[in-house]
Amino acid sequence: MDMSQAFASLNWWAIIVASLSNFIIGGVWYSPIMFGRQWMEVNRFTDEDLKKGNQGTIFGGGYILAFISAFNLAMFLGPQSDVSFGIAAGALAGIGWVSTSMGIIYLFERKSGRHFFINAGCQVVTFIVMGAILGAWK
Repeated sequence: MDMSQAFASLNWWAIIVASLSNFIIGGVWYSPIMFGRQWMEVNRFTDEDLKKGNQGTIFGGGYILAFISAFNLAMFLGPQSDVSFGIAAGALAGIGWVSTSMGIIYLFERKSGRHFFINAGCQVVTFIVMGAILGAWK
């Protein structure tokens, strides 16, 4: 399959929904009911710190990056994928590429294992869900 066929076979709605799932998962993951307080602690953030910065840039940039991740995973899965392959590929991408890349950076930045597992865990779950969405939605 050439690149034009690969692009033509993409389900853009599935990619949009998969990228939005990143925000839903992140919103729950980093909320006080899950790991929000621990994440704030390892980053030494206060509630006031989180109000600083350009929220449009943070959330807009975050969505663009999530969209690129979902697009890349969709290209990797291809048109013949199903939900089980999507879940497996999402888990492998989340663990084997994303988390390991983060881990290397965290080691050199001397960040804690706790910090790593909070952030990497979110990415693994996100990639599994994105893979399920992309694999299931034909």
